[in-house]
Amino acid sequence: MGANRLACITGASSGIGAEFARQLAARGYDLLLVARREERLRQLAATLPVECECLPADLSIPSTRHQLAERLRGEARLQLLVNNAGFGSRGLFWESDLPRQREMHEVHVMTTVDLTHAALANMVAGGSGGVINVASVASFAQSRGSVSYCATKSWMLVFTEAIALELRGAGSPVRIQALCPGFTYSEFHDVIQVDRTQMPSWLWMHAVDVVRASLQGLDQDKLVVVPGLIYRLMAAILPRLPRALRMALQSRNPHARGRV
Repeated sequence: MGANRLACITGASSGIGAEFARQLAARGYDLLLVARREERLRQLAATLPVECECLPADLSIPSTRHQLAERLRGEARLQLLVNNAGFGSRGLFWESDLPRQREMHEVHVMTTVDLTHAALANMVAGGSGGVINVASVASFAQSRGSVSYCATKSWMLVFTEAIALELRGAGSPVRIQALCPGFTYSEFHDVIQVDRTQMPSWLWMHAVDVVRASLQGLDQDKLVVVPGLIYRLMAAILPRLPRALRMALQSRNPHARGRV
């Protein structure tokens, strides 16, 4: 790869991850694209005007993500990590497939831990860089049928906020952001078979707008980015409600869930 700044994007084969690739390429970043589907990565890379390395990887496997973490730890050109890999599921927690639930925690939590640790060790020592953790508006609420999704995305938000405190306390210029999108047009909801017609069209956003808001927020060193006015209102109001009222409101819509 060349001498340009390097961005690593996980879950880069579609949706928000692929849009991060397009917008970062337009900003002149070379790209390390990570996802399970190599063919989709190569198709995306062929459309981008920068140097791209395609790395097929299942990040739910500890040895695989450890290899990627070591790559990031030693990559001198690394200037941005986008922890976007993730997925959802539907169904009551105790009735769901336990290995699939554990896999979600591996991807959302442990992959974010391992890759962020490696990237920050690199960036803080070098005095520049940034990390974007793609959480969800579900970070601010809970939903029946999405226990692990909401819990892991809430964890990503708290994890990001705590690291920001450490970076600021250390006087580091390295930036970190929690991106918390709501419903976004992508394959995410297709995979878990959510019928988009069950939700009003004005709740849906496009990946290009979500990513644009994220990168503009990173330019401004904004810690939490919630794209869309309706979602910013939800994120501001829901956590401040009394728990009993919040639980009552959340229990009325078993299909409500955020998007990564």
